[in-house]
Amino acid sequence: MTAPAPPELPVTRLVVWRHGRTGWNAAGRFQGQLDPPLDAVGRAQAAHAAPHLVAAAGLGNRSTAVVASDLGRAADTARALTALLGVPLQLDARLREHGMGTWEGLTRDEVADRYPEQYADWLAGRPVRGRGGEEAPAVVARVLAALADLPPADVAVVVTHGGTSGRMIETLLELGPDHRRVFGPLGNCAWSELARQSGRWRLLRHNASAGPLPEGLAAPGPRLRADPEQGAPGAAGDRPGDGPAQDADAAG
Repeated sequence: MTAPAPPELPVTRLVVWRHGRTGWNAAGRFQGQLDPPLDAVGRAQAAHAAPHLVAAAGLGNRSTAVVASDLGRAADTARALTALLGVPLQLDARLREHGMGTWEGLTRDEVADRYPEQYADWLAGRPVRGRGGEEAPAVVARVLAALADLPPADVAVVVTHGGTSGRMIETLLELGPDHRRVFGPLGNCAWSELARQSGRWRLLRHNASAGPLPEGLAAPGPRLRADPEQGAPGAAGDRPGDGPAQDADAAG
């Protein structure tokens, strides 16, 4: 099963950038539409990644629009980029994270203990019933509406969240529910780049990052237990690519 073709957008090149780390990311706590701030590592990630993103996506040579979720962790990440580019930041609540209802504020272990059947469905990529929040089609609908309202530019940078970015990329690539999670989740401050070519969106790069934080830029975060989806544990902190395997929101 494939998804319907996404609507025409006012841009033909799109960078999807995930926000920097929060303390809740490091603890494996579901954030959803709650709004914990970036921690010290997350702020350092944003400052470190922004110039790399400018260079990698050629943003300095193109007209660029930057639109972010209005949740603080995304908006503050985006400001590291707009400060470099000298462009205004537009906030859009339709780019918020997937609403997770009763799970928001809980750790993975707490959800597994309190709602084992829901948690098993989530791990398997099936729809999660009974927790409240949002269904994936509702997330897709609001994200597409936000993308349709992007200001015209050579490229748009959309600063959003782990679950929301996944639904956005899947939809633009016309992947249906049967192909959900074909692509791994974005790490904190990692990005994907898509271009409209021959009438369809094409993924040019996925989960790119600026690499490890320079020595002394921020203290490394805590080491986390192994993720039951991803396998081996990693240090979610100074390496942007490590975060999604460990934090709760990345898989949506």
